[in-house]
Amino acid sequence: MTTTTITTHGLYINGQTVETKETMAVTNKYTQEAAYHVAVAEQAHVKEAVQVAKNSLKEDFTPYQRYQVLLKAAQLLVAKKEEFAKVLATEVGKPIRESRGEVERAAQTLEISAEEAKRIHGEGVPVEAAPGSENRMAFTLKVPVGVIAAITPFNVPLNLVCHKIGPALAAGNSVVLKPAEVTPVCAYMLAEVLTEAGLPKGRLHVVTGDGPSIGDWLLENGDVNMFTFTGSPRVGELIRQKAGLRKVALELGNNSATVVHSDADLELASSMVAQKSFNNAGQVCISVQRVYVQEDVYETFVQKLKEKTEKFVVGNPLEETTDIGPMIRLSEAERVEAWVNEAVEQGATVVTGAKRDGAFYYPTILTDVHDDMKVCRQELFGPVVSVAPYTEKEEVIAKVNDSDYGLQAGLFTKDLGFAMKAAKEIEVGGLIVNDASAYRVDSMPYGGVKRSGTGKEGPRYAIEEMTEERIVVFNL
Repeated sequence: MTTTTITTHGLYINGQTVETKETMAVTNKYTQEAAYHVAVAEQAHVKEAVQVAKNSLKEDFTPYQRYQVLLKAAQLLVAKKEEFAKVLATEVGKPIRESRGEVERAAQTLEISAEEAKRIHGEGVPVEAAPGSENRMAFTLKVPVGVIAAITPFNVPLNLVCHKIGPALAAGNSVVLKPAEVTPVCAYMLAEVLTEAGLPKGRLHVVTGDGPSIGDWLLENGDVNMFTFTGSPRVGELIRQKAGLRKVALELGNNSATVVHSDADLELASSMVAQKSFNNAGQVCISVQRVYVQEDVYETFVQKLKEKTEKFVVGNPLEETTDIGPMIRLSEAERVEAWVNEAVEQGATVVTGAKRDGAFYYPTILTDVHDDMKVCRQELFGPVVSVAPYTEKEEVIAKVNDSDYGLQAGLFTKDLGFAMKAAKEIEVGGLIVNDASAYRVDSMPYGGVKRSGTGKEGPRYAIEEMTEERIVVFNL
């Protein structure tokens, strides 16, 4: 009988692995068996990480050095793509082809961050134009905020870590990272890559264990200057309340809408909606959840969406043919099942799907929905999309806006006037025209309004959040 050795990852503090008294299992989301063990941090570990991070700010880490480290890390990530992809497929349950895509995007995020490290600048301020200040000259500097606590989610646990670490380091900060409890392994691996790339000791620390406890320990520590968090609105609100006057950037939930107008390319629209409703088992903040289709093309669109959805292969994420893997937890699949069943009891029709097998939930299309059903009103975060008809442009804009969230929305139309009207009137951080709501490249500004959060991701825009503007005035 062969015994499989399970790798144990210690905390990563001051460039070294730190073992702890207690460890916790990280499961293979397909087999539900332990795949890795990771350290459980105590308050003293978190305090040490913050203190070392603060002390490291006294050491020089020039913009060009930041550029070199981040660029080298991006290159190493590409070289280790298959290794990282297999870990993602295991600890997230994300299909291997999709996992490779995440590694590639993470490398791009680090590369963009490297480039931005050389572009951080202030500006001249014409104070001499003020009466009495004719002999003065002023300019601004962009300075690091200091120690940043980064708290990241399970669904994109490599690239979203890079979206916080990359800009933070590029701006000259130090980081204490708390990855999601269920998907921390790729964060440890990334820390090792950054060290191999030459990151100075003390600039990055990774602490794992009980999420609420670590979060509270970070919030209680006055040496943490900023919090950047991706996760639920409920936790985001708690962080904002406890952070006080410190900087906070929040990327929170959504129930993304996509509009398909009568003049749209229905083949393109149905393909994009199918792909971007169900990738990563629908566990993406900007996954398509609500689709509004102009009534003239409604039946045709639903049929096309059904045909494309039923071609997806559900199965082992490590197999090349798999399109959709398991959800992150059995309890999450059970929750999605309960929401769908409730919608059906309230009058919704199942076009396809509505089947659960353990932690797998099969891609599901619902029609005959109304906007007050949970599957439409709340963030579902699973492989379910609801499709409803509309008549007029003003009507559908109101439907999209009838939400507590506002991260991104999609619109398929050839009508430039409608596209511009939607751009002005739909209440979101981003409108994607002739693609679904889930389009994102890593250089663009990304963030929402309402309960979808505050602040922006995308390296250039995150750096704005992660620096302070300081004015310098000379009396000449």
